[in-house]
Amino acid sequence: MSRNKKLEAHIDAIEEAYEFMLGYAAQGLDSDHGSKTGGELRGYLEKANAAMEGLVSDLRGLVETGGLEPRARYEAFIDVIDGDAKISRAAVSLVLTQPSISSQLIDNLNASIHLRALLTDLFLIDEVLNKT
Repeated sequence: MSRNKKLEAHIDAIEEAYEFMLGYAAQGLDSDHGSKTGGELRGYLEKANAAMEGLVSDLRGLVETGGLEPRARYEAFIDVIDGDAKISRAAVSLVLTQPSISSQLIDNLNASIHLRALLTDLFLIDEVLNKT
């Protein structure tokens, strides 16, 4: 079973935001105001935030409709993804509430072990789903 289009969009939005943030962090900006990349930054963060919100329900749906077994093992890993997504979403939401987003702030967000774990979780489940 290959992943569905909704899951693909979730994964792509999170990965694209992370990649954009890497470039943004390297710019050494004091603020997201007044630069083209600063204006784009919030859009990427909003998309990633929304993607993290719908991710787990779509994964659970794939396991159910795909009849994947042993189901408990898939569910256990989805629980891991859920935890990393909730923590990552809280961090992204916190950054989005800031009136000004510096490169240093984004560098710290990029360094979040939870965001990195979420990406790794997603790459793993994507590979598993593409092999079943």
